[in-house]
Amino acid sequence: MNLTSIPALQDNYIWVLNDDAGRCLIVDPGEAAPVLAAIAQNGWQPEAILLTHHHNDHTGGVPELLARYPGLAVYGPEETREKGAKIIVAEGDNVSVLGHNFRVIATPGHTLGHICFFSVPYLFCGDTMFSGGCGRLFEGTPEQMYQSFEKLNALPEETLVCCAHEYTLSNLKFAAHILPEDEAISQYYREVKELRAKNQITLPTLLKTERKINLFLRTQDDVLISKINAETSLQQPEHVFGWLRAKKDNF
Repeated sequence: MNLTSIPALQDNYIWVLNDDAGRCLIVDPGEAAPVLAAIAQNGWQPEAILLTHHHNDHTGGVPELLARYPGLAVYGPEETREKGAKIIVAEGDNVSVLGHNFRVIATPGHTLGHICFFSVPYLFCGDTMFSGGCGRLFEGTPEQMYQSFEKLNALPEETLVCCAHEYTLSNLKFAAHILPEDEAISQYYREVKELRAKNQITLPTLLKTERKINLFLRTQDDVLISKINAETSLQQPEHVFGWLRAKKDNF
């Protein structure tokens, strides 16, 4: 299988997975034009669309893609039904596309119905987990997003985290602000700055890397808890998670 990221809108990535025969699936097409251009350039044959949640920057291209390819299977959570999803999926369901079996993982937080799709080694996680960060809590609670992160953190360390936005630089800037003496974060921040200075993509990222540099996966870390206790006395990991998200919102 071949994984391709297609830049879209301001900072989105639309992910495409294709096999050697050129059949492909498309994840969260926020707009159709760059996808159609890539299909033409590569000679792909689209077979399915996977939607993680209902926001327009993840679904906006669905109508045009369906107009061009009316036989496409479109999988998504209930909240994407009105955005073009034909096959509604939820926690525990399995989606078989291109010979891959994708497990559906419910990850409420960014939206209440947000889901992720996982098939070794690919995790299409929409706006739940970003490299070095997490999605904004538009509809859910910190507790829900913490539990969603716990589910994703249980996946294999070699999982490729295919998130939908190029937010890595700002996330690492925040992480380095919170833990300026953390060498893993500082080193990764330097690497990310070099990549972005060359306008290069920072994704996908490995889950084992995220466990080191993503503060939202380190909410039970004694060093982090000790650091934030200069301002608060939070101990429960979901409360630490919420504190971090609120700090990031205003950073």
